[in-house]
Formats: sequence, C-alpha cells, structure tokens
Amino acid sequence: MLRVAVPNKGSLSEEASEMLREAGYRQRRESRELVLVDAANDVEFFFLRPRDIAVYVGSGTLDVGVTGRDLLLDSGADAEEVVALGFGGSTFRFAARTGTATSLADLEGRRVATSYAGLVERYLADREVSARVVRLDGAVETAVRLGVADVIADVVETGTTLRAAGLEVFGDPILRSEAVLVRRTGVPPDDAVGVLVRRLQGVLVARQYVLMDYDVRVELVEKACGITPGLESPTVSPLHDQGWVAVRAMVPRDRTNQVMDDLYALGARAILVTGIHACRL
Repeated sequence: MLRVAVPNKGSLSEEASEMLREAGYRQRRESRELVLVDAANDVEFFFLRPRDIAVYVGSGTLDVGVTGRDLLLDSGADAEEVVALGFGGSTFRFAARTGTATSLADLEGRRVATSYAGLVERYLADREVSARVVRLDGAVETAVRLGVADVIADVVETGTTLRAAGLEVFGDPILRSEAVLVRRTGVPPDDAVGVLVRRLQGVLVARQYVLMDYDVRVELVEKACGITPGLESPTVSPLHDQGWVAVRAMVPRDRTNQVMDDLYALGARAILVTGIHACRL
C-alpha cells in the first residue's frame, strides 16, 4: 500500500486534498481524521504538519508527501521534489531598514532573522556570505526594530507589512516556492508512485487547458489550426456540408476568450468551450 503524507491544516491542506480528490483519491471529510485508507486505490493517507512531511518521507517512513518547496529545503531531509503542483505559491526575500542594505554583499557580518533557518543558512553558504542566522518562530518583521537582527528573510507578497515595519526588500529572491510532491532521494522507480504522479499531472493539465470545438470553412483550416495548434495537433473532422470541417483542440484556459475572438474574426462559427476534468498525455 502506498503511504502518502498530506498537510493536516491550512490552505495547503485544503488545496492538496482538493487536488487529490480531483485525481480520483478518497479524502477525509473531517479535519480530525489523521489517517485515511483509500482501499480502492490501495493508498493510505497520513495528515501531518506540513513542516514535518519532508522529514517523514526522507526517513523512508512514508513513500511520498505534499509539502512546500520552502519546507523541503529548510528541513534538510533526504528527500527530493518529484513534481510541482501549481498552488501555494510564495516568494522569499531579504528585507532591511530603508537604505541600510542593497545587495547580498551587505549581509556580511550581519544578523539575519528568519523562520526558515536551514534554507537561509544554505543559501548564504552557497554564496560564501558569512552572516549569523537567528531562528524565530512566526512573524519576523519586528526583529529589526527590537534589535534581534539587522535583516530579515521572509515570505513577501505585496510588501505592505514590511513597509509598515519600516523595511524594504533588496537583492534577488531567495526562493520561489509552491506546493510540491516529494519522495526519498535516490529511491528506485515505483509503479504506485508513477500512477499518483500521472494522475496529479493530469489534474494540472485539466486545470490549465480547455477543449475548444468550432466549425470552419475548409480553405481556412490551416489558419485556424495556427490559432489552435493543440498540444500535438488538432482533430479535424468532415461535416455534412463538404465546404466545412469541425475542429477540436486543447487551448490554454487563460487565453480562451482571445482565441475565440481570433477564430470568430477568421470566420469560424459554433465555437464551444468545454472544461477538462481529467486527462493523460
């Protein structure tokens, strides 16, 4: 039986469970459930703290798990990323009082406060910057004002919270994170893991694409297919009226309306869009 770790709370938990549900796996109905067996798919799910998941997987206790890339790297566990899952995105940046730091070199000899000490220590070591990393739990924005640190390293979205604390970001991002599926480093291929990965990748594609059907005159097929090339090639079928054909292709979801406008301007008609619930490529 495949053993899978899933975050037990927060938005990461909700989105991971929803994605697994779309992939055809049974998921818990109550947050109090910590273990759930999906007998139909021969999978056992364990709902754990996101920060602990990479450790369990890296030790071989569990086969795979869903966690954040940031948590994976911060843990130092013997685990590796298998596939990015497209949700839970975040960006890690350095921030300091306005005008006190502008580049990575300005961190030399400074104190850096963060909740991700392992991640920041490795980042600095890889770039041969000598700084003291101060580990804090929770919000770190006040660390500079309280004299605990000179610089902070934290998740930055709009920067509003940092500006309110008198801080500004500088330098390149430390990391762009998102939810990832992880497994123990160096383990041989496993059929059950392969099935899980293909299912998750199918959900990713289904979320990113739609099916578009339309009718177009025969002499315009090549131009129409240039607008909707599909993933490999569109499906073109004859209609009862021999001057027209029906075309079906996968189209990026975020370009749906623009593609419809372009097809209509070309002369295509009966343009229909259908959602994709699952797929295998």
